[in-house]
Amino acid sequence: MRGSEKQAQVLRSPMVPDSVVTEIARHDWERIECGCGRSAGHLVDAVRDAAEGHPAAFHALEGHAFFAQHLKPPAPAVCAVLMAVWAAGPPRRATREALLWTLLALLCTVDDGGTHEAGLHGQCAAFIRTGVDGFRRELAAVPGSGTAAYAEGILEILGLPSS
Repeated sequence: MRGSEKQAQVLRSPMVPDSVVTEIARHDWERIECGCGRSAGHLVDAVRDAAEGHPAAFHALEGHAFFAQHLKPPAPAVCAVLMAVWAAGPPRRATREALLWTLLALLCTVDDGGTHEAGLHGQCAAFIRTGVDGFRRELAAVPGSGTAAYAEGILEILGLPSS
């Protein structure tokens, strides 16, 4: 199935930027085993809901992309979509806070990579690194807020300065 056909399968929403729809369609969700044991195809609705700005959708990824301190196979694909949402600049603070919480939860898992491969954790960290400038802006824009605390935690885990 070509990318344009996959995009057609992702239900369109005027609240989801095209860049996020493209990122969702880029992944073969049906072939990824979800953390719940089923195909990760059911996560398409969850990540689309997150992209629409529903804070609860971010928290619903727990048990599917990550569980306790362990990442599950859909984590890199989910992370790529979340970073596309971040790059699109979610306007609501509640959405940004839930998104940052999820990214921090993904980073706070056990690193499953070896010396010669990234593993799920390394793949997620690589996606999250693409948003460093935005995390720093969030930290500076709303000091003392929940979003700033999560942004600071992300930068700290990545071993990067906050300014």
